[in-house]
Amino acid sequence: MGLSGCGNGDDAASPAPTGGGTRVSGNVTVFAAASLTESFTRLGRDFEAANPGVRVTFSFAGSSALANQINQGAPADVFAAAAPANMKTVTDAGNGDGTPVTFVRNQLVIAVPKGNPGAVTRLADLTRPGTKVALCAEQVPCGAAARKALATAGVTLTPVTLEQDVKAALAKVRLGEVDAALVYRTDARAAAGEVDGIEFPESAGAVNDYPIVVLKDAPNKAAGQAFVGYLRSDAARGVLTAAGFQAP
Repeated sequence: MGLSGCGNGDDAASPAPTGGGTRVSGNVTVFAAASLTESFTRLGRDFEAANPGVRVTFSFAGSSALANQINQGAPADVFAAAAPANMKTVTDAGNGDGTPVTFVRNQLVIAVPKGNPGAVTRLADLTRPGTKVALCAEQVPCGAAARKALATAGVTLTPVTLEQDVKAALAKVRLGEVDAALVYRTDARAAAGEVDGIEFPESAGAVNDYPIVVLKDAPNKAAGQAFVGYLRSDAARGVLTAAGFQAP
């Protein structure tokens, strides 16, 4: 699904123009993990504002699905994954241009309906009889992290559904189809009006690094490089931190 980064951005601080005196233009296509949806959409608007003539288009999905699309020839300039393993799929196929850089990290929480009606305080509470839990599929970064956290806690549970990205898992809670889901802190924060995010200690051992790289066959490599560079600016880091991401 393609989403444009443009918008009114009325509460966005204007970022500094891209450095080095290089003017970029045209469309830049970014394939990004679903958990980056809100923050990247905001950053896309800011990047466009700083670079008149540039349009940022995003495709948000599970990192494993995006990696497969890239390796099958889907045209894109930048890939931002939610785990190094999915990035390695792309770089091992020779489709990265240079070495991926980790730009943020993310941690899991237990997402429950607003008000936490089930009084969930720990992973073990998810094994209560009749409790319906959604997880991400294991090949998706949030699913791999969830399984690692559950193993660390010594908790075994059978989810009622396995979703292909973190937004889909969170939607099950928002729609009342499950009692809880393991999602990223950033996604729970973005949906704070509808869900609560319950922190749990085992998530500290399953933190995901988010790498980003410009792609070898990028149609607009200069703009892709400028976008990746912008993500390391103070303005971009402020947006990412406010969304709940951690510095690498």
